[in-house]
Amino acid sequence: MTSSPRRWWLRRSLRFRITLVTTTITLALLFGLAVLAGKALGPLLVNSVDAELRNALSTASATVEAGRAPSAPEGIDVRVLDTAGAPVDGDGAVRLDEQDVRALKSGLPVSNRFTGEVTTTVRWLGSVVVTPDGMPRLVAVGTPMVGSEAAKADGSRWLLLVALVGALAATLATWLGVRSALRPVGRMRRSVKDLPQGRRLPLPEAHDELRALASDFNALLARQEEASERLRRFTGDAAHELRSPVASIRVQAEVAVTNPDPELSQETLGDILEESERLSALLDGLLALARSDAGEVPPAEPVELVTEARDAVARLPAGSPSVRVSAVVPQAWALATHAEVELVLNNLLRNACRYAEGQIVVSVLASRARVRVVVDDDGPGVAPEHREHVFDRFYRVSDDRARTSGGNGLGLAMVAEAVRRRGGRVTVGESPDGGARFQVSWRRHAR
Repeated sequence: MTSSPRRWWLRRSLRFRITLVTTTITLALLFGLAVLAGKALGPLLVNSVDAELRNALSTASATVEAGRAPSAPEGIDVRVLDTAGAPVDGDGAVRLDEQDVRALKSGLPVSNRFTGEVTTTVRWLGSVVVTPDGMPRLVAVGTPMVGSEAAKADGSRWLLLVALVGALAATLATWLGVRSALRPVGRMRRSVKDLPQGRRLPLPEAHDELRALASDFNALLARQEEASERLRRFTGDAAHELRSPVASIRVQAEVAVTNPDPELSQETLGDILEESERLSALLDGLLALARSDAGEVPPAEPVELVTEARDAVARLPAGSPSVRVSAVVPQAWALATHAEVELVLNNLLRNACRYAEGQIVVSVLASRARVRVVVDDDGPGVAPEHREHVFDRFYRVSDDRARTSGGNGLGLAMVAEAVRRRGGRVTVGESPDGGARFQVSWRRHAR
């Protein structure tokens, strides 16, 4: 139940949500301002009356000080009283009690409220002056505030009405503004729906957020198409590579079945075993690359490269070229995993053994931030035009790197993937002996 309002809200259109939020905020602000203005309307009316009374009081006080009887402006009652509040101007009594008189003599305003057929409030101001004969007199001026309550009520109602009209105007303006602002988004959405393969969204002329969105979406499309093309190429290459050993195993098995010769069967079984091992290695490589593409990266740990390099040399089969390990430092710790380092060294050494004519040198180097493993051989090397592609999947430099040499085009691709996902780098160049130089670097682990 608690999520129902949220679901209802999320099902509404963006235009509706923006308009509703804007209307609510605008209405709350305008109504708040209307209430505050209504409360301030009463003091404004009183201040206006007080200003008019002060002008009349100033004129009347000057007249009384000169010894003359003051004249009353229209709508204002002018009275001359003694200091006790008794009238001395010959007119009737004044509705001012003792407390009111003290307030007037102090210069404070007084409001008297009289209830009759009509409730009336009279506002008074007063000041004490001295006549020419030396007598102190209290000059008081007052006026009834007729209709002030009604004016405040009417003013408050009008302010609330104006607030409501303003909120409705803001709602309409917001609705039209959001509709106009989202119209390019609608056109973009329709363009995306009907966008053919290989095409891109047109960029709006205005350099605003919509142009940035279209540009980022085009970049996303380019990456998606690149990934699709890479996947299509990888799938085709994998199917092609798998078809060859499977077909070979099938043909050899058919030969063994149709020919009962034991010697030929034994030879055929040996060939089948060799093709099965090649097929198994190919599948292991494909699975490793698939796991890496899926983001399955185990946490890094410190791995000692000098020991790993010597162990990798010891694992080489008999009859391999001479391999020498040259370590500038006694220990070099890399941030990787034992399995990754073993995969990298095994593939680099086996690749070097395929093409080396007599000697392979494995160097382990270390700097402040990186550790490197360099594998040099004295083979034919890698031509410059192939160096950017030797780490691509199923890429072969020439026919020499075909099935007869034992390669399946995945070893160096797995090396590059294992190194790059740890923030490292793998490159190929020319060794001092004229062969190939493969250089791998990892981040160094400080011990």
